[in-house]
Amino acid sequence: MHLGAGGHASFPPLVRVRVEQLACCEPAGLGLHLTHWSTRTLAQAAILAGIVPRITHSTVSLILHHATLQPHRCRYWKTPTLNEEFVELASPILWCYEQIERLTERGEVVVCWDEKPNLQALERPRQRMRPGQIERQEFEYTRHGTVNFAAALAVGDGSIAGWCLEKNDSEHLCPALAELFEALQDARKIHLIWDEGSSHGSGYTKDFLRRYRGWVRVLPTPPHAGWLNQAELLLHAFSARYIYRGSRSSRQQLIDHLLGSVVEYDDLFAHPFTWSWTLSAGGQNQPPVGESKPATLR
Repeated sequence: MHLGAGGHASFPPLVRVRVEQLACCEPAGLGLHLTHWSTRTLAQAAILAGIVPRITHSTVSLILHHATLQPHRCRYWKTPTLNEEFVELASPILWCYEQIERLTERGEVVVCWDEKPNLQALERPRQRMRPGQIERQEFEYTRHGTVNFAAALAVGDGSIAGWCLEKNDSEHLCPALAELFEALQDARKIHLIWDEGSSHGSGYTKDFLRRYRGWVRVLPTPPHAGWLNQAELLLHAFSARYIYRGSRSSRQQLIDHLLGSVVEYDDLFAHPFTWSWTLSAGGQNQPPVGESKPATLR
């Protein structure tokens, strides 16, 4: 029996199910050293396992597509430990997101901070899109150095500020924080949410933040729970619009582009993130972020 690509609807359901089950099994179960399946190796394995006498890899592809199985893909995840330390660190962050409207009314600002270190200024020859052809980029590229991009998100209204740091360390972080606090000097209080990166938790940074004790409340995310920081969402959205597919002929050009893009992002896209801690992330759903408008970062 030959199961061609065009016969997907006609071959026996039992064959489809057995191929799907095979795709969900580790290749090691068949004595193979493969780490994962491809459609071609699955077709070979289905024949060796006696599921069918013949089958093409295109038919296997149709079976997998119908069952929404993607053995060629893999995704990393980090599992936080839901212990007392996690609850102690996560609770005030979630409280800030839940109470954002009330905090705004009181003149308090919730700010999320994150970095994209070592962004490469890459120059690639490109051919613009035209009818019948998508944009094309040369595989080879020229490197022009790296930039450490830091961003702060005002949770209440989604406005952002950005800095290009010479180095991703405490000595360069603290001047950027000083500028941030200067821009928010009229705030009654600042709730600063960030991860426990090396520059965030260093003695140098802690000494700097002591100057603002009582006014700036630092809320570090728990280990392996950076997703509690809304600035990660911000940098993902910002990167999709302003970093990916870019070609820069110098490091300074990348810096100018990033700083100009922050202003444009604020004008065109800034909005409060509707954020919730879903069951899949390990907890109960939280109320969405408010739509209020506190002081912006610009």
